[in-house]
Amino acid sequence: MMFYKLLKEMENLQSQFEDLSKGFGLPKFSVSAQYGSEVLPSLNISEDKDNLFIEALVPGIEPSSLNLSIADNSLTLSGEKPEVKAEQETFHRNERAFGKFTRSFELPSKINPEKVGAEYRNGILYITIGKAEEAKPKQIQVKVSTVS
Repeated sequence: MMFYKLLKEMENLQSQFEDLSKGFGLPKFSVSAQYGSEVLPSLNISEDKDNLFIEALVPGIEPSSLNLSIADNSLTLSGEKPEVKAEQETFHRNERAFGKFTRSFELPSKINPEKVGAEYRNGILYITIGKAEEAKPKQIQVKVSTVS
């Protein structure tokens, strides 16, 4: 019960942080977790001129339980990691989190929702998202003039 109260307080703090970050133009970041779960995948986000690349650590999660959606430049990743059942009667230590998770965050660039791909390999979900044309860097030709 105490852990549930702590999660609720963290959600309240997160909401306050999101309100504060809006004033500074920072991207939206939100996380929700259910009681008994700390299964929020760690992420790496990188980019090149054409794409965003996201790597989510999801070991022990069945790829079929992963859901990925994009709406209004925001990505949501959700899924469920099953609870480990001991064959023995008693655990002496159980540090492996389990349960449902949802992780949402705003992407750093405008994207093309038609160019999204995801692949699960060795416990990592690799997501590639194409950038919208207006988000790609433009090459500007510099004209040289001679003064006579």
